[in-house]
Amino acid sequence: MSGIVIIGAGQAGSSLAIKLRTLGYRGDVTLIGEEPVPPYQRPPLSKKYLLDDMALDRLYLRPRDFYTEQLISLRLNTQVTAINCAENTISIGDETLSYEHLALTTGSTPRRLPAAIGGTLNGVFTVRNLADVDAMKPAFKRGGHVLIIGGGYIGLEAAAVAAAKGLQVTLVEMADRILQRVACTETSDYFRVLHKSHGVAILEGVGLERLTGEGNVTGAILSNGKALKIDFAIVGVGILPSTTLAEAAGVTVNNGIETNSQGQTSVPDIWAAGDCASFPYQGTRIRLESVPNAIDQAEVVAANMLGTAQDYIATPWFWSDQYSIKLQIAGLNTGFTDVTVRDTGTARSHWYYKSGTLLAVDAMNDPRAYMVAKRLIEAGKSADPTIAADPQSDLKVLLQG
Repeated sequence: MSGIVIIGAGQAGSSLAIKLRTLGYRGDVTLIGEEPVPPYQRPPLSKKYLLDDMALDRLYLRPRDFYTEQLISLRLNTQVTAINCAENTISIGDETLSYEHLALTTGSTPRRLPAAIGGTLNGVFTVRNLADVDAMKPAFKRGGHVLIIGGGYIGLEAAAVAAAKGLQVTLVEMADRILQRVACTETSDYFRVLHKSHGVAILEGVGLERLTGEGNVTGAILSNGKALKIDFAIVGVGILPSTTLAEAAGVTVNNGIETNSQGQTSVPDIWAAGDCASFPYQGTRIRLESVPNAIDQAEVVAANMLGTAQDYIATPWFWSDQYSIKLQIAGLNTGFTDVTVRDTGTARSHWYYKSGTLLAVDAMNDPRAYMVAKRLIEAGKSADPTIAADPQSDLKVLLQG
């Protein structure tokens, strides 16, 4: 077998395989995934699926039969053990597959707590894949006490679900405030108030010293000396790009698998897309952990495998659902110097500026602010902060400037 082989059957891998067929590629396409289920949506895992508001089959990006119909060889529950760049082959145990082009869409893996502080006790969970969420679901019993370690979006989303299911929730964040790495103080303040209104205990500037228990986690000792009795713990302290295969094969890794503007790695026949890939962006190099990036980047890589020579121009946007609040984020706020707040009473948005230039927006139940800011950022335009801040102003005026 030759053709195109894709390692990683997540959002990026599935999008890449489907795009190849949409573009008319008729060669062999093999999509390899370590999990035993077809490619599925990850964002609903920690929200609707955990809340039992979404059935398993609705998680799947496409029915299993779709891949057969499209002549995409979907190999699940399969682990690639090595890549041989010199021979254009991969190893699956004792089996060898050859490729003309290889795509690495291996995604990311969650950071875990060290065993020395109780990270391997039963009842300590991460939120990344279907197996993670299926394993923790039985622990979500009304009246139980969950400790959530990490005040980023994953931790806050888990806290929202736990509170909605009637659990006692304690969240610890060792930084000075929740969302410190990714958002302004105003956004942190907004979500702190939101969670506290739902009974979540948020402890900022407090870390975890260790989890305790014999076999199963039963307690936690915090950095402030406080001891908690808990029923289970969720660890949300970030993710790392999955680069082990690439590194072992000699592919350059730099905050993920390094690619050029077209998705090509340091090895010409090997490409990368999604959470695992870093790429040039406005004079720097970034890696985006989002569904839109996984889809868009993978589709550009598919086209470039077929000779298009198209640059990937990222348009960063993200979202998070917590209780009845839908947060939509457009742009990247890196390097912001000022924040303008727009509050209509029912909707709120935070506009990030750097020396008068609009960089990003956090929009809470404010789809119009999100839409306007996204269009402005993508067009390389800014927004008058006075208009943005005025809750009576028509934001569409900003698009006419």
